[in-house]
Parts: sequence; C-alpha cells; structure tokens
Amino acid sequence: MKLFKQFLLIISFSYLGEIVSKLFNLPIPGSVIGMLLLFTALYFKVVKVEEVDTVGTFLLDNLSILFLPAGVGIMVYFPVIRETWWSLLIITIITTVLTMAVVGRIVQGVKRKFEGDSVELDREEQQGHVTRIDE
Repeated sequence: MKLFKQFLLIISFSYLGEIVSKLFNLPIPGSVIGMLLLFTALYFKVVKVEEVDTVGTFLLDNLSILFLPAGVGIMVYFPVIRETWWSLLIITIITTVLTMAVVGRIVQGVKRKFEGDSVELDREEQQGHVTRIDE
C-alpha cells in the first residue's frame, strides 16, 4: 500500500502539471511542470522525502525504460527523417559533447566556489604535497 501511495503522489503531481500546462497554454510539458511542483513541495516540506523516496528511487534506477517509447516513435517516423538522419546524428553528437563540456565546467566552478575541496594539482605538486604518477 505504501508503494501505491507513493506512486499515486508522484502521478498526481504530474497530472497537476498537465492541468497547469493546459490551463495556461504553456509551451512547457505538463510532466516537467509537475516535477517542478513536486520539487517545490519537497523543498517547502509540504511533501516529505520519505513519502516518495522508494518509488522515486525505483523510477530513477529504471529511467532508461521510459525512453523506449521515444525510440520506437523515432523508428516509426524514420521515413520522415530518412533524408536528414545524418545531419541529426552530427548535431546530436556535437551538442552532446558541448553539453558535457559546459556541465563539467559548471560543476567544477560550483564545487570550487561552494565546497572548496578542489585541489590545484600544479600548486600542490610545486609545494611537494603530491607526486604525479602518470609521468
């Protein structure tokens, strides 16, 4: 019963997001709005983490299953993208690399600013605290 309640709570926020999206004619998908509403409810402790933790962890662990319908949809409409599939592939590869680079830089900057635990290897090596083993 606990799992059913947790799943119902997550689906309810998703459905609420769909209602908000349709009601205000927003260009953002309702499921995204629903997850933002759930995040807000969790942040302000309207919903406790324990109330969605088990099902949320299960859904995150099995997230790749949720991409299957999208992959099947692409294969169904393959005749439509037949002429441009290679340019879509190149764009996908370039944007993936750019996204990884930008996110990596942002994470490094955030860690350096807020956690302060990043180590400047060159400076530490000059001070004799570390020795590189890859040379």
